[in-house]
Amino acid sequence: MKRTVLIIVLLLMYTSASAQLFSKEKIVNQENFDKDFLTWGYFLGFNSYDFKFQYTADQAKNPDILVETTLGFNVGLVGDMRINEYLNLRFEPGLYITTRNLQYDESYFAGQEFNQFDLVREVKSTYIHFPLLLKASTKRINNFKPFVVGGFSTALNLSSNEENPDDNDAGEFRTKKNMLFYELGFGIDFYLEWFKFTPSIRGIFAINDELVRDNDPNSPWTSNIDKMQTRGIFVNFTFQ
Repeated sequence: MKRTVLIIVLLLMYTSASAQLFSKEKIVNQENFDKDFLTWGYFLGFNSYDFKFQYTADQAKNPDILVETTLGFNVGLVGDMRINEYLNLRFEPGLYITTRNLQYDESYFAGQEFNQFDLVREVKSTYIHFPLLLKASTKRINNFKPFVVGGFSTALNLSSNEENPDDNDAGEFRTKKNMLFYELGFGIDFYLEWFKFTPSIRGIFAINDELVRDNDPNSPWTSNIDKMQTRGIFVNFTFQ
């Protein structure tokens, strides 16, 4: 699913860019847009979050935990500060909603009683995301301008359950509330008649461990995990 969405978005962006690059259109839209020191906007989009696991030495002989991803939703605001013709500093606070399902192999419960419910854990995440990004653009060509973007972000997970006393024995998979990430991506600014439209793709990678371990040090759900880190893909459509 993620590959299909990514391919479709890339094809759309390439088609639109090629059409403008090779067209004979002489009208330049929003000619002075990039000369403003501060600009504002908003974005809508979707996401696909995953987990990257690092296991303890004892876990090497067991199958990995499988992560079933779903398509989530993004919405937020954009604040853009012009540094020069090619560099901009961007602040993009937003709300990111997603769900991941963890599937455990039966070998994790060796010597313990379990049922089918114990093999699956649903992890819901509602992130309030605060990224600070540096945007590096090419020179504007006709009515479009490609760019790359990167930076760091922090996020507050409102669905973390970090302070919940119940753990996986009660069916609650807990994650940490405060997260740190680094981000890398690219996109294209399209200068339309009345506004600037920007489709972009960005990868996000957690820096810190997100797992809250169960109270039982021998828990089949968390004892074999050394580190669990979020990673994901954002596809955003920005209007300025």
